[in-house]
Amino acid sequence: MKKLTKEEISQEIFDLYDDYAHNKIGRRQFVEKLSLFAVGTLTLPSLLSFMTPNYLDSILIKPEDPRLKSAFITYDSPQGGGSIKGLLSQSSKTKNKLPGIIVVHENRGLNPYIEDVGRRAALEGFITLAPDALSPLGGYPGNDDDGRELQKKRSREEMLEDFIAAYHYLKSHKNCNGQVGVVGFCFGGWIANMMAVKIPELGAAVPYYGGQPTAEEAQNIKTPLLLHYAGLDTRVNEGWPAFQAILNKNQVENTAYIYPEVNHGFHNNTTPRYDEAAATLSWTRTLQFFNEKLNKK
Repeated sequence: MKKLTKEEISQEIFDLYDDYAHNKIGRRQFVEKLSLFAVGTLTLPSLLSFMTPNYLDSILIKPEDPRLKSAFITYDSPQGGGSIKGLLSQSSKTKNKLPGIIVVHENRGLNPYIEDVGRRAALEGFITLAPDALSPLGGYPGNDDDGRELQKKRSREEMLEDFIAAYHYLKSHKNCNGQVGVVGFCFGGWIANMMAVKIPELGAAVPYYGGQPTAEEAQNIKTPLLLHYAGLDTRVNEGWPAFQAILNKNQVENTAYIYPEVNHGFHNNTTPRYDEAAATLSWTRTLQFFNEKLNKK
């Protein structure tokens, strides 16, 4: 099978994948529509393979990395799903208490990419917790298609409670300095925004291409926000101006970056939507923001 390159893929295919990844169309319809782009060397199997996340070759920080103590824990979420599993990661050498970061997955459970993000942040001097909102349904099932189907069976309001409970778990952890922020991607971006709505003492929130709260919800935010948006992601971006107006009116600290000519999901290095320049710059900004907001004495 010929190995495709990102440059061979039209924007229509990326848009089609976005519809599929966000449950606007099912897998059968996705495959049917994708087949229309199968011309010449662009075969349907090669297109499917190219658009499917490649976790095996994309993990940056291995689970057994000796620089980290990284293991799964469970915590209580009485207002959410009950008992929730999450990946807790921190440096294996640090003796001081660390600022905390909740890492929130997309709409498919705690897959290897999000676990990796938790470990990446931990290597930068944070204690991180990456919960799996699919825990009540058996956890991430090992592939994103089934993960999306499972996550549709839970209400997002109940899942929000699971991440709020994660915040309280991490804040009171013996190795945390009591300052906790959140970074979330896609669905997790909405969760990050909503944690800012629900938790007045939240130290910092970094939503990546996340849906915005309602105008009424946004009135409650006091948390500093760093927001990352993809230039081609008109679906999510259209909600930003109204959200920004409320934040500015209420004098809530906020900085938003819209990265030109990149797709929703540009931080996720396991799919062809990944954009290395935008991902690297946004992650550098994210770490700087967390260091500034969560290392307070």
